[in-house]
Amino acid sequence: MRVLLVEDDERVVGFIKRGLEAEHFQVEVAPDGLKAIEMATSIPYQMIILDLALPLKNGDEVCRVLREEKVQTPILMLTARDTVQEKVEGLAIGADDYLTKPFAFEELLARIKALLRRAGPYREAVSELRVADLVLNQGTHEVRRGDKVINLTAKEFALLEYLMRHPNRVLSRTAILEQVWGYQYDTFTNSVEVYVLYLRKKIDHGHSKKLIQTIRGVGYKISD
Repeated sequence: MRVLLVEDDERVVGFIKRGLEAEHFQVEVAPDGLKAIEMATSIPYQMIILDLALPLKNGDEVCRVLREEKVQTPILMLTARDTVQEKVEGLAIGADDYLTKPFAFEELLARIKALLRRAGPYREAVSELRVADLVLNQGTHEVRRGDKVINLTAKEFALLEYLMRHPNRVLSRTAILEQVWGYQYDTFTNSVEVYVLYLRKKIDHGHSKKLIQTIRGVGYKISD
């Protein structure tokens, strides 16, 4: 289940991201309103957690734009202000629920599950990504190359999915860290290199056609 978390407070991001990933959600982060609109209109998410106070565009503006663009993904608003008028206005422009900060993770999780139950069709809005004979199912998290099922860890799956969403495009190490590891990463970490190596062993080993490529000094890409 893919979730877009729109939040600029790194402490809140870390708290929510760790908790949801422990519940087997895949969490991607947008740190401001403009990035949130870009991601939510180009990538299928099953849930959007949207902070109200954001840089560049606030949560109300983001919600309004997404609904105008026909994005029907359930939106759970986070706010530090607990006023009836604010909630009424947010619900009127398309938010599905509100949660007031500070909150317990258990309540956040319960509200997410309730929204997903109500959403119904969005839970089934899964798709497959394909590059050559490699297939990744975003709903079942099954990965196959040809007839062989490939078992991946959650982080390996997230990295492969990010590469496969951008086939034949070189992705920088920084972009990969931001999208796969989130915004609380160590600049000097070698996690990308390590996990690309893991993927190569599982995806390309034994195949004459190598799908994952290193573009020296630039980044990585997956290509058919």
